[in-house]
Amino acid sequence: MAIASLFRPIRKYPTLPDLVITATSIRCLSSLSQPMDDRQQPESKKRVVVCGGGIIGVCTAYFLAKKGAAVTLVEKSSVACAASGKAGGFLALDWCDGGPVESLARASFNLHRSLSEELNGPDSYGYRPLTTLSITVTESGPSSPSGSKSSGDSTIPSWVDGATRGPRTIGTTQTTAQVHPQLFTRTLLNTAVEKYGVEVVIGKLEQLRVEEGRVGSVVLEGGRVIESDSVVLSLGPWTGKFEMLASMFRVSGLKAHSIVLEPKDPGAITPHALFLSFHPQGGKAMDPEVYPRPTGEVYICGMSAEEEVPDDPEQIVGNPASIAMLKRVGKSVSSHLREGEARVKAEQACFLPCTEDGVPIIGEVPGMKGCYVATGHSCWGIL
Repeated sequence: MAIASLFRPIRKYPTLPDLVITATSIRCLSSLSQPMDDRQQPESKKRVVVCGGGIIGVCTAYFLAKKGAAVTLVEKSSVACAASGKAGGFLALDWCDGGPVESLARASFNLHRSLSEELNGPDSYGYRPLTTLSITVTESGPSSPSGSKSSGDSTIPSWVDGATRGPRTIGTTQTTAQVHPQLFTRTLLNTAVEKYGVEVVIGKLEQLRVEEGRVGSVVLEGGRVIESDSVVLSLGPWTGKFEMLASMFRVSGLKAHSIVLEPKDPGAITPHALFLSFHPQGGKAMDPEVYPRPTGEVYICGMSAEEEVPDDPEQIVGNPASIAMLKRVGKSVSSHLREGEARVKAEQACFLPCTEDGVPIIGEVPGMKGCYVATGHSCWGIL
């Protein structure tokens, strides 16, 4: 899920500047209040370097600094420049139930709610509860009239006026919510910098220095050395490009496309997230997603494929055919989202970090004390 100046908000959302300063193991949930190792002295601050300025790295930096650690966050490009700035920002309480991350997902959903209260989430980064619907949408022909939904079902909001059927509520305002992920990430980091003293360094991680089985420092491209007691590697899909980690496990990149539309009448778009079964003319059914935002925009995503992750996140561009298909989705869902009625604000792509078994890789690296990794969250990174 980097776009500077992403919004012209309806409400007074703050303009968050790019930060350029001089991005959990499940077992860790039960020990968040414990020191990261027994060498910490009461009078000294634990020095932690967090590598990666996406949502995982920024949240880790925020909470560690809030608990008293001296945190340096290293990001090679810009904060939230990749999936954390281009994702849908969808949150679900119980959609991971029955799997290994059930307790983590539920704790995180509730943590988002409390963070929103702490940081004024509705105004700062678009936090709000949502009703979530599953709907089948069939693409209409070029001569078909628009603006008349076929199902007549009151479950479907009035702005969803394409050829729809089979609506089903799959999330309520108690179980699903959203944030704007780029605003959320930057709000959290701005707070971490201003309130808790996190230092942000723009630079590329070159290597870790390890002595007697314990990490001691981080070396950046160009030779800068940052001493540390612990290091957190939250490199997302770039995990596989860091040799030390690539030899331990495989993290691949799933390239996902998205567009951001600005309707002429944003007030008509109600807070309903849509999970679609979309049937295009002359093509196979697909499963795009539509997320209206309180900023007045509508985010549409889908069209994913596994590809090689480029070295530079700024080099990631969308496939034109995939972007064109998402525009077809938009106009098939709603007359408010068709060309002429909505302005295209962004056409983009990002890479989701995926593991072979679909479970995130989170925890201390075996045989390397003080070195932690957090990656492979796939589509649930924002949660």
